Amino acid sequence: MRKQNIIKGSLLLVTMFIVQSCFVAKDYEKPQVNTDNLYRTEQVADSSSLASMSWDKMFTDEKLQSYINEAIQNNLDMKIALQNMAAAEATMKQGKAGYFPTLNGNTTWTHQEISQNSQFGRLFSSIDQYEMSAKLSWEADIWGKIRSNKRATAAKYLQSAVARQAIQTELVANVASIYYQLLALDAQINVVTSTIENRNTSVEVIKALKDAGNVNEVAVKQTEAQQYAAQIILEDLKYNIKVLENTFNQLLGKAPNTVERGLFENQKIDAEIKTGLPTFLLSQRPDVIAAELNFRNAFELTNVARSSFYPSLTINATGGLQALELKEWFSAKSIFANVITGLAQPIFNQRQNKTRLEVAQANQQKAYLQFEKSLLVAGKEVSDALANYENETNKLVIRKKQVEALKNAADYSDELLQYGMVNYLEVLTAKDNALNTEINYIDNKYQQLNAVISLYKALGGGN
Repeated sequence: MRKQNIIKGSLLLVTMFIVQSCFVAKDYEKPQVNTDNLYRTEQVADSSSLASMSWDKMFTDEKLQSYINEAIQNNLDMKIALQNMAAAEATMKQGKAGYFPTLNGNTTWTHQEISQNSQFGRLFSSIDQYEMSAKLSWEADIWGKIRSNKRATAAKYLQSAVARQAIQTELVANVASIYYQLLALDAQINVVTSTIENRNTSVEVIKALKDAGNVNEVAVKQTEAQQYAAQIILEDLKYNIKVLENTFNQLLGKAPNTVERGLFENQKIDAEIKTGLPTFLLSQRPDVIAAELNFRNAFELTNVARSSFYPSLTINATGGLQALELKEWFSAKSIFANVITGLAQPIFNQRQNKTRLEVAQANQQKAYLQFEKSLLVAGKEVSDALANYENETNKLVIRKKQVEALKNAADYSDELLQYGMVNYLEVLTAKDNALNTEINYIDNKYQQLNAVISLYKALGGGN
């Protein structure tokens, strides 16, 4: 009898391994998408891309490099992303463990008082039973359900890792952008401070001209008002710096404080503005990669749902010690064991399996559409950043000429006013235009730097 049981068990194991090769799960293939003309550019397409440059080569300011390092280490969003990765990794480990059996131990003492009027009550009044057992259960992966679930959890883990990269890309770009903006505000403060000093002199000059009878009191008050206007601009710039410093420190995971920084005129990005081939976005943009991994997860979960229509093969084995008296608990006669093997085929399950499959298929299609959308968004962001860079570069050339012309006009107007060849309103207008243009010129330079940062981020740089 024992030999027959061994033969039966061996045949069963062989059958399971043969049947296990009959997967109904489909193999995953990356979605084929057309990336031709994904973004607008006049560059000749080649494999080189701005995003292939590491951020420490992209941003050469030592203070900025130090701040980016600090942000990567201490930013709270980055720390949250690491915890999301830890949770996804735990789920992935559970998915890998699906091939192994479950084993549960159990120790019980059962005491039962029996009615004297019952069938066995006249024989004994109570029963004590002691049991120590273990139950093993295992399901064969006949249709690939466990394999697909394992791959789904692995895709989810990789998605969480890529999500962390996306946060870092955004973080590096934000730190660099705010740092340059602070430097630009410093430069604008220098311009406004110098203008206030000049306007203090202008007030003295206009008062002297009034005493000489060349202008009236209105000219004096208008000149003073112009001086106050510059002071208001200065206060606004100081306020903007404080707010930006608060935001900057939040990115670093610190409380609001002052930010040490360099000089705006020393800042430049020497990187060559190249976008690379559009297909580069498929392997570089974290959000695009995450969307593709989300599609893969949905694909594998569809496999899992599909396998629910097919029979499952399980083996359940229980064994241990069982006795009515404690002194006989560990006797060889107390050993018991049983094995149950069976196939379970769903026949009528209130449409649950079909609903599960339809929902999984809908989620898979939705994930594919989200992947396509992420590519379109990436292409738009690259196109916008390129257009912005070209626009700010062209404006910068024109703005520089405008600054020179208006500064000369302001200087000439001061001289002409003393000779009575222009009125004070023309002088005020010339000086206001010169100040505003100088401030706009600095902003143009910042916007040009920021456009490069935006392009770097849009191409997937920053990791």
